[in-house]
Amino acid sequence: MSETPGRVRQSPAEPRNDQWVTGPFLFGGLALELSGTLSILLGITGIAQDTLFHVSRYTYRFDLTAWGWLHVVIGVALMVAGLAVLLGKSWGRGAGVALGAVSLVTQFMFIPYYPLWSIFVMTLDLLAIWTLSRGSASYRA
Repeated sequence: MSETPGRVRQSPAEPRNDQWVTGPFLFGGLALELSGTLSILLGITGIAQDTLFHVSRYTYRFDLTAWGWLHVVIGVALMVAGLAVLLGKSWGRGAGVALGAVSLVTQFMFIPYYPLWSIFVMTLDLLAIWTLSRGSASYRA
């Protein structure tokens, strides 16, 4: 770090406090945000139109309003974790991995109701988990 009269100049290696994350963590945070948004939309559909999804015999058969609320709650939590990752919060990566795993399981259980949607969201969750769990300890580039 070098000093100039009246100012302290940051070296290029030091991140500024107003920077968002970059690189893989940016992708992981955005994948969580998108997965959360899609889960919320799916949940709202399940709550509003209880007759939209139908499966006759299925082991994980719940009332679709319950499924809807479950997806809304998980979606909001995913969005909070994604925002924490994007802002470089210390707890964001762990929460993102944990909530991505919860979302992955719930989407897997929802496959018979809406297969293509569930598989797409599961792919986002897997990519987010993989990205957030393999990065270095440093958040910012």
